[in-house]
Amino acid sequence: MTTLVDLEPGDPRLEADVLPVLRELRPHLTAASFAAVYEQGHSQGLRFTAAYLDGHCVGAAGWRIVANTSALLKLYVDDLVTTESARSQGVGRELLAELARRARAAGCKVFDLDSGVQRADAHRFYMREGLTISSFHFATGLD
Repeated sequence: MTTLVDLEPGDPRLEADVLPVLRELRPHLTAASFAAVYEQGHSQGLRFTAAYLDGHCVGAAGWRIVANTSALLKLYVDDLVTTESARSQGVGRELLAELARRARAAGCKVFDLDSGVQRADAHRFYMREGLTISSFHFATGLD
């Protein structure tokens, strides 16, 4: 049975449990950078939900509810990751379903996430879960 837990900034489980899971997707994160991003992002609506299986963190989602002109109100997923060892056990599906439930409850019209073009396995998962490729995302690095 998977247990989903919302974690606030400063919770020691963020570094001990969630950071190792997030680093499978975001290897550049350190304990300090993760804590700083969450501290700053929390006031912008950033939240983290951890998925525990048998007492071990095996998945995490960073997400926020955003007001904008295109969707009016949407739930945007910044990060969604399941550990390599726990994939295909329903953890990602449970996280997505819970976030979609929260989005509906908040009155969101859109559930939105970006996924790197190199992540073909993730894309297959998202499509199986009913998400579609709805737009192109353009970006450039800034010096």
